[in-house]
Amino acid sequence: MSTQRKVALVVGAQGVIGRNLVDHLSTFDDWEVVGLSRRSAPDSGRIRNISVDLLDPEDCAKKLSGLNEITHIFYTAYQERPTWAELVPPNLAMLVNVVDAVEPFAQDLAHISLMQGYKVYGAHLGPFKTPARESDPHHMPPEFNVDQQEFLEQRQQGKSWTWSAIRPSVVCGFALGNPMNLAMVIAVYGSIAKELGVPMRFPGKPGAYHSLLEMTDAGLLAKATVWAATDPRCANQAFNINNGDLFRWDDMWPKIATFFDLEVASPLPMSLATVMADKAPLWEEMTRKYGLEQHTYEELSSWGFGDFVFSWDYDMFADGTKARRFGFHDFVDTEEMFLNILSGMRERRIIP
Repeated sequence: MSTQRKVALVVGAQGVIGRNLVDHLSTFDDWEVVGLSRRSAPDSGRIRNISVDLLDPEDCAKKLSGLNEITHIFYTAYQERPTWAELVPPNLAMLVNVVDAVEPFAQDLAHISLMQGYKVYGAHLGPFKTPARESDPHHMPPEFNVDQQEFLEQRQQGKSWTWSAIRPSVVCGFALGNPMNLAMVIAVYGSIAKELGVPMRFPGKPGAYHSLLEMTDAGLLAKATVWAATDPRCANQAFNINNGDLFRWDDMWPKIATFFDLEVASPLPMSLATVMADKAPLWEEMTRKYGLEQHTYEELSSWGFGDFVFSWDYDMFADGTKARRFGFHDFVDTEEMFLNILSGMRERRIIP
């Protein structure tokens, strides 16, 4: 890593991806970090936090146009909406508002990193070509990931800065209040199953239990994101970033159940959003009983996302060799990842 001073603007700094990215950048002496999020957060060392409404162009201009020292923008923000079409306007607008507020004034801007995902390949719509490759053609819109990348491609024309598009699989790490946190889904689901004395059944579609898929560790993703943003070879390129191994739930699920000292019974398709909806009083009781940190059940619940992931009754993986060909060789064992995250949640008293 160069010793030249770099200033990162991490957009979405309180999410599972953004938080791990901030933590990774803070380990380097030559980086300063400005974190953006809707929720306020205290400053710490070389990390400055700004609360901003990314959907409000005036608020963005007011709070961000003075950040003329920014050299790298890491965009990881996301707004959930009920339908795929409704995702486009807010998610494109937030990126545009940030770039409009910062890019004209940041004279040393070198790179804009865009966090995407396998939605680019239509993975959320149904069975898609696997392994997916960065060169695969786009699918029928709407797709906000594609619109965001096209905006950067057009904006970059004739400019000295470059862009990269990072495409992880399901990202697993530690973050509260995140709508897409599979590790938290599993942690709370397993803890409640243990408390109720029922086996840990896989709740997804029958075919999902046997399909091939992969994950992306949030720490690994942070390393890859900074690598792509600082290696000249990666200029104006997209990269799939995954742990490097494949698994099936029928092999992984029993190992996760063992962490909770639970037996595994036959899979039973059920909506977590439905069957876990009445468990808030139970979780409050568990919080008191086990001396857990005071987090609301809503903060810890991502049941809709769990239902989404556990519904994939088709293979879900992409080719990660392009990143290796360009020089990124880190990998993570997915079984160890799950167990480490669950252990960390237990140590933090998030789960019993």
